[in-house]
Amino acid sequence: MDATSVDVIRRILISALPILIAITFHEVSHGYVAYKLGDPTAKMLGRLTLNPIAHIDIFGTVLLPLMLVIATNGQFVFGYAKPVPINPMNFKNPRQGMALSAAAGPLTNIVLAFFSVLILKLAITPLAAVFPGSVTETVIRPLAMIFTTSVVMNVVLASFNMIPIPPLDGGRVLAGLLPSRHATSFDKIEPFGFIIVIVLIYSGFANYIIMPVIDFFLKLFQMY
Repeated sequence: MDATSVDVIRRILISALPILIAITFHEVSHGYVAYKLGDPTAKMLGRLTLNPIAHIDIFGTVLLPLMLVIATNGQFVFGYAKPVPINPMNFKNPRQGMALSAAAGPLTNIVLAFFSVLILKLAITPLAAVFPGSVTETVIRPLAMIFTTSVVMNVVLASFNMIPIPPLDGGRVLAGLLPSRHATSFDKIEPFGFIIVIVLIYSGFANYIIMPVIDFFLKLFQMY
């Protein structure tokens, strides 16, 4: 096995845990907020659990991240889980309830990124200066890479999901903020939402939406 293959495998192993945690907490937060607002759908279907198996989507959680790691030599990783089912008719205010439930996912990812930064700066970095070089290389450095990946992964996931196009979270939030008549018209683009997002990504236009947000949070967390 050549050095490149070993490096790709190492990046897969380092990325796997942060990806699972990021997408699991993202989906559970949607369902939890919905539950608190009166919709028990996710709870009844067993989706209010931190067990990642309940949220794994074969393509989005396994195949897509794996293909991206291989295609980009580990430089970019992204994934998603099975969406948590929410019935807006159970909310007192369906549009507001959907907006709050949608916003919970990206907000949770930003909180996870923040705590990952705290662990990096307050625990892992100081420990690297205390332990001998062999321990630092075999234990501390991989941990630093895992938590660094966690920061980036959570920031990217939050930023991507806040693109204001349904069915992404940003689209749900925007629909909840629009006047009812405009929100109804806006919701009609949802069946074409992912096609629009794919076009934005491949055209490069999505970078103008996502990258400023990613840069803002990474600078805020002093990651570069």
